[in-house]
Amino acid sequence: MDSIIFRRACAQFATGVAIASAMDEHLQPHGLTINSFTSVSMDPPMVLICIDRTSSILPIFQQAGRYGLSFLGEPQRALSTRFAQRGQDRFDGVEWATGDSGVPLIPGALAHLECRITRSITAGDHDILIAEVVSADIQTGTPLLYYGSAYRRLE
Repeated sequence: MDSIIFRRACAQFATGVAIASAMDEHLQPHGLTINSFTSVSMDPPMVLICIDRTSSILPIFQQAGRYGLSFLGEPQRALSTRFAQRGQDRFDGVEWATGDSGVPLIPGALAHLECRITRSITAGDHDILIAEVVSADIQTGTPLLYYGSAYRRLE
């Protein structure tokens, strides 16, 4: 399978954008932009995210045992871009709050999920972090969407 064709084919699937976040052992927040998110189960409520195995952030998520998800709204596009960049403290100068379970969350997001990791599975070049949702909240707004390797708007 040609990797370029595979990537282009996957880009034809419209998706929302989220920031996944976790605290390290020094209670410093870490996060990254994701669009590889899915709900897994309603009872119990479970979700999964996928993180590249070569990412320096993966061990932080695994050690924390918990992660937060902040589903971004259209006005938060700059945060999506910032958290997609490597080699910097992504939270430096960014407003954030600690959720009830201790995970970092981005204020103003359309929804937050606080998750406890129940299983980690290696699949190809990514690890799948399956988690039980322990808390959620919802706001209103317009979602930040990604399609065809670009940000898009609802019409």
